[in-house]
Amino acid sequence: MVGKGLNIKMNEELLGGGSSQAPKSQQRKKALSFAQRVRAYLMTGILVVAPISITLYLAWIFIGFVDDRVTPLIPARYNPESYLPFALPGLGLLVLIIFLILIGAATAGFFGRLWTRASEQILGRMPVIRNVYSAVKQILETVLAQQSNAFREAVLVEYPRRGIWAIAFITGRTEGEVQNVTEEECTNIFLPTTPNPTSGFLLFVPKKDLIPLNMSVEEAIKMVISGGIVTPPDRRPEAEKSVKLTSAHTYETLDVLRENDRAPVLIPKGSRPGDKQAAVRADPKKEEA
Repeated sequence: MVGKGLNIKMNEELLGGGSSQAPKSQQRKKALSFAQRVRAYLMTGILVVAPISITLYLAWIFIGFVDDRVTPLIPARYNPESYLPFALPGLGLLVLIIFLILIGAATAGFFGRLWTRASEQILGRMPVIRNVYSAVKQILETVLAQQSNAFREAVLVEYPRRGIWAIAFITGRTEGEVQNVTEEECTNIFLPTTPNPTSGFLLFVPKKDLIPLNMSVEEAIKMVISGGIVTPPDRRPEAEKSVKLTSAHTYETLDVLRENDRAPVLIPKGSRPGDKQAAVRADPKKEEA
């Protein structure tokens, strides 16, 4: 009985010692989790406040830029700021929007079209201005047209060399002299730079060498601007996800032959990214098998 009592007492002491050590480890875990929680709260606060603050700041700069140039043009008799002890932010922007609406409404009429045609003829006779005017007008009509397909599709292209891919945007089908001197059907793509997508490169790439992406243009632009930090999810069907469309070693040997011996490049039919993607979409069950 004495031996059993000692064993029970020793077990209780061991259990008590273990229970006394357990809270210490739990306290340490609680301390670490608290610090991590504070850090998470801080990062969440930054992620919530920073985009809103930056957006409001840029909007305020744009409104101030327009106000500084439009508001002084308003006659003092019709300027509300002449009768108020404080300035009205956005007054110049509002006047500019109303002015553009009136111009659009006037241009839609007969006299507006007549005035537009006469002004275009006058500008078309000026040596330097006519080139600038025609280029700017064509770009704005292409971008602002409601049925325009410019920058409506994001693609993946190998650039600046084989094995390195970049996101680009289709701007149209290659036509004219560029297409006539090229044997394959080409596509005009705009390759933007990071983090400023307004600058980039115009490339004429064979249509079959492009990989159309399922992501929207907005998601692709966000990915370019963020430098890859913001990555959209892959929403393709499982059959398409399981098929790799290209590889860094696809044309490696053939490129060396072309550069050294100037030999014609021969590749198996259906090995290009566009051919593989078309085959997967046409018969997904065959690829799964």
